[in-house]
Amino acid sequence: MSELAPGSQTVLDERTELFEDGDQDRFSHYVPKDKLVAAMVNGTPVVALCGKVWVPTKNPEKYPVCPECKEIWQSLHPGK
Repeated sequence: MSELAPGSQTVLDERTELFEDGDQDRFSHYVPKDKLVAAMVNGTPVVALCGKVWVPTKNPEKYPVCPECKEIWQSLHPGK
């Protein structure tokens, strides 16, 4: 076991959010809410505005919004 330098200390990282491999590359995508709920209940895939197809299983609030979905949404709903 090695000694710490004078004046140094060990800091324990106690962040509670657990991420899986690849989560740092994930985005939350825009999908019609009714289709999202049905997909989560039935385990079926959905298609986002940007064209991404996946089976939603994670909480989208943990991830930033997909820039492409956001841009498409804003072009469809100007002023919102």
